[in-house]
Amino acid sequence: MEIKNRTDNSTLDEWRESAKYWTKHAATISTMFAPLTRALVEQAGIHGGQSVLDVAGGAGEPSLTIAGVVGSTGSVTCTDAVPEMIEAAESEGRRRGLENIQFQVCSAESLPFPDNSFDAVVSRLGVMFFPDSLAAMREMLRVAKPGGSLAFAVWHKSELNPFCYLVSRVMDRHVEQPATDPDAPSAFRFAEPGKLASVMTRSGLIDVVERVIKFDIAAPISAREFWGMRSQTSDTLRSKLSKLPADEQAEVSREVEQAVSEFFPDNQMKFPAQMIIVSGKKPETVSRK
Repeated sequence: MEIKNRTDNSTLDEWRESAKYWTKHAATISTMFAPLTRALVEQAGIHGGQSVLDVAGGAGEPSLTIAGVVGSTGSVTCTDAVPEMIEAAESEGRRRGLENIQFQVCSAESLPFPDNSFDAVVSRLGVMFFPDSLAAMREMLRVAKPGGSLAFAVWHKSELNPFCYLVSRVMDRHVEQPATDPDAPSAFRFAEPGKLASVMTRSGLIDVVERVIKFDIAAPISAREFWGMRSQTSDTLRSKLSKLPADEQAEVSREVEQAVSEFFPDNQMKFPAQMIIVSGKKPETVSRK
């Protein structure tokens, strides 16, 4: 049993509050993580004609990209536990005129699909936040077809990602950071190599493979726009900032923009990043031991 430092309901409430900001910055976020999406699709072996489940798809990615990969003979189902996220994803799907994508509000631990439904199951930067990661993994395995692939992308260690640690260092100077449970839902819950792979193996997956993906988190935004996006889309940052008076919030903004300035050549964002993608297969036959 996993120890949780927040209730499931409070976590969902925080994501509901974040949804409007993720929608606001959806185009930028899609651009930022496009290399990761491509790597995830490649490692999952997704191709034309397949049925794919995207768990915790948020405001629509990687589902929207996958819809283009599987084509008119395939399909993708985008799920998320937050209705506001699914509404945003569905709106973007309609705007693009996509007819091979469906949307469903549900949690990873309780997927409303029959056994053996999907050729592939993916989640991009989502599994770290599942309240019970092993239960969620077993549920995703259940709905995958025998021989189907499952692939998940997570953050590598914070100290390898200036996109994260530079902001954290500034915030730590202004707001006391309490000790955290390393197994509780958080961005870096599976940052240690082998940790997510272990959960996947315990769930029953075979041929589990882990690889580190290095790319640039890049987008045509300034350091000030970066901080506006980060401070809005992160419930943790919003909570910390709300505890500070207005003048100190302004000082935090100034310090962050200064700290990240080297990663904005020509006033364009370009952070070196490292992520982990772990994939595996559902056995063709289920052991009855």
